[in-house]
Amino acid sequence: MTLQKTMTGRAWAEMILLGTIWGGSFLAIRIALDEITPLTSVAHRTGWAMLVLWGVVAVMRLPLPRDPRVWIGFLGMGLLNNVIPFGLMAWGQLHIETGLTSIFNAATAIFGVIVAALFLADERMTTRKAVGVSLGFFGVATAIGLDNFRNFDIRSLAQLAIIAGTLSYAFAAVWARYFLAGLAPQVAAAGMLTGSTLITLPLAWIVDGPITLDLAPATLGAIGYYALIATAGAYLLYYRVLAVAGSGNLMLVTLLIPPVAITLGAIVRGEALSPNAFAGFALLALGLGILDGRIWAWLRRRR
Repeated sequence: MTLQKTMTGRAWAEMILLGTIWGGSFLAIRIALDEITPLTSVAHRTGWAMLVLWGVVAVMRLPLPRDPRVWIGFLGMGLLNNVIPFGLMAWGQLHIETGLTSIFNAATAIFGVIVAALFLADERMTTRKAVGVSLGFFGVATAIGLDNFRNFDIRSLAQLAIIAGTLSYAFAAVWARYFLAGLAPQVAAAGMLTGSTLITLPLAWIVDGPITLDLAPATLGAIGYYALIATAGAYLLYYRVLAVAGSGNLMLVTLLIPPVAITLGAIVRGEALSPNAFAGFALLALGLGILDGRIWAWLRRRR
């Protein structure tokens, strides 16, 4: 079982801030999608965040990697951790609610455990992990709803696209272990965003036309939020929280994101989720809690 670091008040505050920032990103993306396409929204997100993070690297005077293998790693990481999940989730948000997207996004940790067990020798599947993953899968299936399995439509496809995005995140974590181990996190994040921008910028230009900033103020504000704050700023905050709270505690951020996204979606866009979405999130949260280790330890003590 993963040992948990003791959480200080500051660590809790920073973790709640990170969950709130990421929770708000779902609404910001949906607002931008009222005017721009999913592909262009991803190009904005990775491009502007890339510039900010390279600025941070320059200010910190961090050494740049010279090994070509690392730069290949950046390109693969950008594809798996940005291009595929950002693109699939942005497209999916055109057809389902903001809050529901955030619930499916919480399944990232579930798929991460499975993929890590398949490809990493030190991440074997234990009984605790198997129970947590199983509950997580039941939660995802419940959130989708049986009707969407019986009557396959664009909404069903959108939900599956978002789940495929979470699976891509899981493969990205394994890719990072192989190609980016030992790098300063700021350099790794900037390099990853460079790799994704090298893919999304020309692709969006070809498919959607030249990238423009001649957009409505609401769209520009949304892009600024999800690119500069919820991507560049959140990456920096993420690594800070990871250092003070540990990876075990950081999983709790996953549970903070959906309530923020659901609330904002309801207030700003009038979204209402079905009861099965909330039931699915409850099961998914229980599965994540077991993966976290604390609930499992409590059950073992009770037994």
